[in-house]
Amino acid sequence: MLDILTAATLKAGREIMAVHSAGPHVTYKNDCSPVTEADQRAETIILEALASHFPTIPVIAEEAAANGIVPDAGDEFFLVDPLDGTKEFISGKQDFTVNIALVRDGVPVMGVVYAPALKVLWTGDGDIACKVHISDDFVQTDARKVRCRAKPTIPIAVISRSHCTPKTEAFVAEHGLIDSISIGSSLKFCMVAEGAADVYPRFSRTMMWDTAAGDAVLRAAGGVTLDMAGMPLRYELHDHAGDGDRLANPDFIAWGAAP
Repeated sequence: MLDILTAATLKAGREIMAVHSAGPHVTYKNDCSPVTEADQRAETIILEALASHFPTIPVIAEEAAANGIVPDAGDEFFLVDPLDGTKEFISGKQDFTVNIALVRDGVPVMGVVYAPALKVLWTGDGDIACKVHISDDFVQTDARKVRCRAKPTIPIAVISRSHCTPKTEAFVAEHGLIDSISIGSSLKFCMVAEGAADVYPRFSRTMMWDTAAGDAVLRAAGGVTLDMAGMPLRYELHDHAGDGDRLANPDFIAWGAAP
């Protein structure tokens, strides 16, 4: 399964980079978030691959959900964000990703995060996390296992470039996080997973498809993502919530070493 998910992200990434080179056409969804043809083309590629290989597993994907298409999902389903970091993509930055995750019993057990502009891909499967370099022709060239590092004396925080909040700034100050890195997309999870950072606090809105793949990589690397009650973040449809919130995450903190 991991090989199939990886192949789908690489194919989607190739399409995204073609749009990136040509210059995207931007429209806006009902929630005023931007979307481009790259989001839509990448999602089509991924959905076709998943339907072909895993027809019995429901898929919850960002652009389909924006159009009101959310299948009934039981204990096992895929979460897909075809282009995470659309704002960075539109502005010509490189920190955008393709995300596919498999969720089982509320836990992201497998994930692939591909940063096509950076030519790097991360995978998480069980307790094995890997970082893979990708060639100019979208072929895997080398892979190495990654692990979170032990908590250093002065931890490094990684925070959202586009969604930093006063609560985030207060958390950074309270924990003495002198050094911090601002970056977009699910790359924040991957940086913690490979030991380039130690904690990722998120106190603004995210959706499950934004985080599940990166969270799977982090957990496979020995890290943990906790909600504000100190419990592992779960991925379950919230039937009691309004339609716009059924797939929203609560605030969370992703740690490379348990706090």
